[in-house]
Amino acid sequence: MTLYDEAVLVLKGVGGQDELRHAYLAHLEAHPDGMWKACTAGHVTASALVVDPGRGRVLLTLHRKLRMWLQMGGHCEPGDATLEAAALREATEESGIAGLTLLPGGPVRLDRHPIPAPCHWHFDVQYAVVAEPGSVQTISDESLDLRWFPYEEVSRVADDSVVRLLEGTLARL
Repeated sequence: MTLYDEAVLVLKGVGGQDELRHAYLAHLEAHPDGMWKACTAGHVTASALVVDPGRGRVLLTLHRKLRMWLQMGGHCEPGDATLEAAALREATEESGIAGLTLLPGGPVRLDRHPIPAPCHWHFDVQYAVVAEPGSVQTISDESLDLRWFPYEEVSRVADDSVVRLLEGTLARL
């Protein structure tokens, strides 16, 4: 099974957000290359919110290009067998934390957002991962900073997309 095929199956199984889910599926149907960064009409991305439930906090990255506090995430790569694998890879690479564990239940949310040219849209499939107690982060070259934020502070530093992702994640914990 290709990553494209797996993404279609995952998206068909996402509960809620029906209008957005249908937009993702329509995009992939119209763009067989819609999983890859080269698709300038937009492409699927995978992200993950890193949580430390024991301490009631999340790890956010100050994105180098966007200069916003966001969850870890990015483009799918040819070696990614699944969207979950892509999200876990991105979270591990961008946080520097080994041993992250995906929160069960598949994607937490979907979030489509515009991005600068030459592409137009990211169709982000958002997961959550749990960090082991005592995990230490390492800043990657994609970040200006990495910082743990208590759950209650996230709405003060991040945009609504991250807040909704946190709310969905907390509902699953």
